[in-house]
Amino acid sequence: MEIFKMTGEYIQLLQLIKVMRWMNSGGEGKHLVDDGLIKVNGEVETRYRAKLKPDDVVEYNGKKIKIEASVE
Repeated sequence: MEIFKMTGEYIQLLQLIKVMRWMNSGGEGKHLVDDGLIKVNGEVETRYRAKLKPDDVVEYNGKKIKIEASVE
């Protein structure tokens, strides 16, 4: 499982997908969500702008990412 250290209160799902390079364009990222290919905490996520916070786990295509707060 990879760790993603975020700054701020949350990161939106599509922003995380872009940062992790799970897609080549914003449109492709929306298709991943629309097709039910992204899970957050074990549940299919249908909101592009779902607010991901520390301890959330995002899954796609056998990959898992745990969101952690960056200590500044």
